[in-house]
Amino acid sequence: MRIWALAWPIIISNITVPLLGLVDTAVVGHLPDSRYLAAVTLGATLFSFLYWGFGFLRMGTTGLVAQAVGRESHSDVRNLLGQSLIMAVVIGSLLIIFASPIISLGLWLLDGSEVATSLARSYAEIRLWSAPAVLANYTILGWFLGQQNARVTLMILVLTNSVNIVLDIWFVMGLGLTSDGVAWASVIADYCALAFGGFLVLRQLGTLEGRFLRSRLWALSAYTALFNVNANLFIRTLGLLFAMAFFTAQGARQGDTTLAANAVLLQFIMLTSYALDGFAHAAESLVGSAYGRRDWPAFAATVRAAARFSWWTAAGAALLFALGGNGLIALLTGLEDVRATAATYLPWMVAMPLIAVWSYLLDGVFIGTTSIAAMRNSIFIGLAVYLPTWWLTQGLGNHGLWFAFTLFTCVRSAVLIGYYRHYRINHWR
Repeated sequence: MRIWALAWPIIISNITVPLLGLVDTAVVGHLPDSRYLAAVTLGATLFSFLYWGFGFLRMGTTGLVAQAVGRESHSDVRNLLGQSLIMAVVIGSLLIIFASPIISLGLWLLDGSEVATSLARSYAEIRLWSAPAVLANYTILGWFLGQQNARVTLMILVLTNSVNIVLDIWFVMGLGLTSDGVAWASVIADYCALAFGGFLVLRQLGTLEGRFLRSRLWALSAYTALFNVNANLFIRTLGLLFAMAFFTAQGARQGDTTLAANAVLLQFIMLTSYALDGFAHAAESLVGSAYGRRDWPAFAATVRAAARFSWWTAAGAALLFALGGNGLIALLTGLEDVRATAATYLPWMVAMPLIAVWSYLLDGVFIGTTSIAAMRNSIFIGLAVYLPTWWLTQGLGNHGLWFAFTLFTCVRSAVLIGYYRHYRINHWR
């Protein structure tokens, strides 16, 4: 039951993230013109690169801190926080400095319509000011999760996304700011989260033994473990985000209606992924601690428990989409052409949770053990199947695109299962 005790706060906090996406989609989806929804879709995809691309600051911190907790090394727990925060602030500041070329390149790659791209640029220029706060928040969340403190993660994310949702509704529906209002709501919410997270960090540091070592914080040689883990995580995440961005770009080339319909359906995937990630994140912490202690029976028991919870959650999501998918689509947009288009591709949403569940779970296992090369390789093997499949099925239109993306997910799960069996037999026993 330790998995569930850790997972339920994470699941609730994670679900607030796609719920924010659902609110973003619903708020602009009920505006009289679909170009605003298309603009937020393009802008949000761009920030998947800019922010999720640096998600290693959360994942790498969790794995390394969990192992330090297993070794009972309190100084390492402190120093990993300081090192990761320094990296987060430096990277976030660089993103702001190079904002113009980054935004131009990203929107050019996404290749949306001229009107949607212009609106998306305005959205992105506002959103980018939150970069240091977002990346620092990643580090804080990873640090607490590595210490098996999931309830703090819940408090931070619920606060962030509650503020964001309230401001979304106020700025867009109350003040008429359209897609720019969604961007400003995100920026303000991210800095509110940083202030609250900083307070919780200071309180937690007061309970830890040891101290920060200046030699570890300012010497590049002391960052070797973080760099090694984070480099592979960064490459892996870029590959995954390329797959998502490629999907969005190909949908955009089929018109704003198809782009908007795919955006609605992607919210279904995000909702499922964040629920499943609750068990994966719990596995990161518990597996990492068991790995740090070299407690292989506890390691195996954690993986089995997480697998059971993950499978039943995926089955529930598939059933929900099969029985209530059209109703969910109607909640997200009042545009009849977008509703009808999204309903055409709804069967892909029923299959996706049952295929993707294993990749979510095993990502957690490999993060906990910092065996990141397996995660990286699964993405690029999947891409090697995804892109040719898309090319060969272009004649099927958007169905071909969904088939290629689903096959990418299937291959990724299969590769991770193969790596897990290999490591389990040769190293983790």
